Amino acid sequence: MFDLDIVEYVRLSYESLEDACDAHAEAAAKLSRLTSIFRAATLASTGIAAVTASLVAGLRPEWRVASAVAATVAFAACAAYVGFNQQPRIQGHRACSARLWLVCEKYRGLLAELHEGRIDLATLRDRRNALLQEASAVFEHAAPADRYTFEIARRALRARSGSPSVPPPAVPPAAPKAA
Repeated sequence: MFDLDIVEYVRLSYESLEDACDAHAEAAAKLSRLTSIFRAATLASTGIAAVTASLVAGLRPEWRVASAVAATVAFAACAAYVGFNQQPRIQGHRACSARLWLVCEKYRGLLAELHEGRIDLATLRDRRNALLQEASAVFEHAAPADRYTFEIARRALRARSGSPSVPPPAVPPAAPKAA
């Protein structure tokens, strides 16, 4: 098997939470950028629709088709913005990142106290268990159920699972053929 002491376990837990904190902050930023693009597209398409609608009232009748297309694009942009309402997901990722940052700071404090020799192993175990419960509550109540959260969890499980890197078993040599 493998040997993992409690100090290494606490450090690995801290690093996993720190990665999750960064990933949720990154997801919130990405969703915010996407929302800004939707807003700009909505504003641009409604502006174009307004300009072409005013041109329709003018001299050229062929502008009617352009006005209809621009109005359709404006409606599609508004429908996409409303339909893909990102604000709850953005707030969920931001809240999760902020709460995970607090748990990470507590882990840093725990590791600092451990390295200074100010706590014993029993206290370390108790505080580690409390921090694990707190981190579990963050993931249970704050993280939105979307593909970003799924990717964050998948990346965290793949990166540091606490398991040793055991090479796959060797393939036995093939039996010699009977002559």
